[in-house]
Amino acid sequence: MLSVCIITKNEEQNIRRCLECLKPSGFEIVVADTGSADRTREIVAEYTDKVYDFSWCDDFAAAKNFAISKSSEPYVMVIDSDEFLEEIDIPALTALLQKHPHQAGRILRKNSFTRKGIPQENREWLNRIFPKDEFHYEGCIHEQVVALDGSRYETYQAPVTILHTGYDLTLEQRKQKARRNIILLEKELERLEAENVSGEVSRNTLPDSKTEGNSQEAEEQLPYILYQLGKSYYMAEEYERACDYFSRGLSFDLNPKLEYVIDMVETYGYALINSGQAETALFFENIYEEFGSSADFQFLMGLIYMNNARFDDAISEFMKAASKKECRTAGVNSYSAYYNIGVIQECLGRMEEAKNYYKKCGDYEPALTRLSGLKNI
Repeated sequence: MLSVCIITKNEEQNIRRCLECLKPSGFEIVVADTGSADRTREIVAEYTDKVYDFSWCDDFAAAKNFAISKSSEPYVMVIDSDEFLEEIDIPALTALLQKHPHQAGRILRKNSFTRKGIPQENREWLNRIFPKDEFHYEGCIHEQVVALDGSRYETYQAPVTILHTGYDLTLEQRKQKARRNIILLEKELERLEAENVSGEVSRNTLPDSKTEGNSQEAEEQLPYILYQLGKSYYMAEEYERACDYFSRGLSFDLNPKLEYVIDMVETYGYALINSGQAETALFFENIYEEFGSSADFQFLMGLIYMNNARFDDAISEFMKAASKKECRTAGVNSYSAYYNIGVIQECLGRMEEAKNYYKKCGDYEPALTRLSGLKNI
């Protein structure tokens, strides 16, 4: 029924855990090694005999498509070496594959990492399960699942959850990874911009279906690549550069319901705050109607107001966020929101109110530290 396809390189620290988590499922496992110099291949061989060499060509889509081509099942699920299967309902997944044979399944990924000593987690749904004869990957980096006939397609939520630890890096490691990504993304951006310009020229002269098709693809992909460039600079903590790319990406006419657009907007807000442009970020009030229904956006607005000394507005937004049942970033609808209200109350000299909100944070370490400092007040 299903093959799990993985590309890997020098992942001896992660690959055993990745494969061990998959073992109980009984799925066929296909691994494409892109040039490991450590024990990765040796470890993989303990779990599957379907391990193949792929000469790295600065193209993640090509590597993943190669791995998919080596699978023998009609459906594939693609994961990375630093992703670990946490939950799966195989009977329910089987039923969904039969019900939606020509669609792509989205799996839930939990990104777990530590920043400044504080554990963090955010969640996202990703297209990872599909019939291999109808879909493939495109894009040299931050590759996307695309229908082979180029058509738009529908998706469903699969009963699969994976844990991802690939963002749990030191600042230097994040910068190194960001630099690698930026090089590939800049090449992709240059290609797409050239195709877009070519399409504009063709539309003003004689129409050419092939050129126009490439131009349409370029126009659709440009904001996504600009978003990924912004994310890469954000990861490297180069916040002003990140803002430049997010601003360019958001200059396109985009669907505000797309997950990457939502994430681009919110990360742009954080980049503005982190680069000392909190006052500029107040323009987010103008897009509240489109994006303001989620706990994550409300929490961001609370931070924007907080950094502009609009404390009553900030408390209002944090309380809205805390009233939501769901969120993508852990804590924005609970302990993180209460913690920030506590900080505001403390700064305003309202110590009892501050203590009450810190207590609402449970075992959140920053709140416990603040409480400890207020013991004798």
